Amino acid sequence: MKRTTTLLIALLMTATMIFAGCQVQVYNNAANRESALQSGELDGAMTDLIAFVNNKQNGLDIKITTSTDGSFPFLLKKDFVDQKNIKIGMMEISVSNFLSDQFLKDKYEMEKIFINEIPARLEMIKAGQLDMANLPEPIASMGELGGLEKVVYNNPDDFMPEAMVFTGKVLKEKQKELELFHQAYNKAVEDIKNNDDEARDVLIEKMELNPEIKDLMTLPQYHTVRVPDEAYMNKVIDWVEAVQKLDITVPYDQMIERKFVK
Repeated sequence: MKRTTTLLIALLMTATMIFAGCQVQVYNNAANRESALQSGELDGAMTDLIAFVNNKQNGLDIKITTSTDGSFPFLLKKDFVDQKNIKIGMMEISVSNFLSDQFLKDKYEMEKIFINEIPARLEMIKAGQLDMANLPEPIASMGELGGLEKVVYNNPDDFMPEAMVFTGKVLKEKQKELELFHQAYNKAVEDIKNNDDEARDVLIEKMELNPEIKDLMTLPQYHTVRVPDEAYMNKVIDWVEAVQKLDITVPYDQMIERKFVK
């Protein structure tokens, strides 16, 4: 089975590839990831809940099998001066936009600059063309290594707006493979909890990163397989409805597949 993943989850997927025989694809552009999922090129993906809600509302047959955990710091341009009005880089329909509103809207008036490509966002903040940019780890730490300030906000929720999703076809036809996948996911989480130093080494190797970022990376608290609760999904849905002027009608129980939660 093919899988797609954001950058940080690559270290988790190392164990799942060995244990469950998965093929992993890494995307720097979330729009390309979503297109691959929608076209049936992928069996499943690590995606953000904003994209998931949109895909589900548009009729794509997918369900969440586990919430996932990521770290999305903000980088500040060099010589950043704290002021009310800021220019901030993010992807438009994305976790970066959702988290920017969650963490920053009470403090700043944000001019949102929509940049899909993560490397392009990093280059623009390095060039001083943005005041801030929201970037996932470990890319944020690459910017920090280059002299930018990295800010990590405490998440007030028990979940992050990310999840593993799989198509209805795969959920029906490849249950054994998915059982192995989620067992491997749990094993990877436990291994990281036992030794996150080794996990950092794996991530640097797999992503071909500068080893000097090893101790700069902000890793989240990883959880074994679990699904986001209804209250958190409603929080995401409320944001999607407000920002995109949509009416989301998909019931919570049609979004979630609980069979892999132990």
